[in-house]
Amino acid sequence: MAEAPDFERVLAEFGPALRRLAGSYEPSHAGREDLVQEIAIALWRALPRFRGESSLRTFVFRVAHNRALSHVWRRGRMPLTAMAEAEHLTDPAETAESRLARGERREHLDAAIQTLPIVHRQVVTLALEDLSHAEIASVLGIRENAVAVRLTRARQALRDALGVSR
Repeated sequence: MAEAPDFERVLAEFGPALRRLAGSYEPSHAGREDLVQEIAIALWRALPRFRGESSLRTFVFRVAHNRALSHVWRRGRMPLTAMAEAEHLTDPAETAESRLARGERREHLDAAIQTLPIVHRQVVTLALEDLSHAEIASVLGIRENAVAVRLTRARQALRDALGVSR
């Protein structure tokens, strides 16, 4: 059996994406931090069982997704407020005005994503992390064609929410 992935390396590699994923489930800063900690603990417990049947990335997102759902359902609510702005690396040549405009666009998108039903929010969040349809299907435990259908419907709902015409 292969050696389990190093926990610290996994957190370093996937930490920013896991924070963004947590933000799609938990809009408050304190709640998001709690969820990130819950995800880290779940990963620490799960990594020794990683058998390489999927990519490490798919495995990490599956664990994080399951923990996020448990976190939200345990509290008995689905967050509907805008998630906090995701952590971004900034381009040193970028102007303050363009950073502000980009941040405002991201906040507007995040708020629109929060209005989606959870099944659409899940696929959009994972797609924004550049997971393929196959990876999203594996993380969510659904078929690839269901991912495509949900993404299509989610994109249309986002267009409607953002007032964007095709």
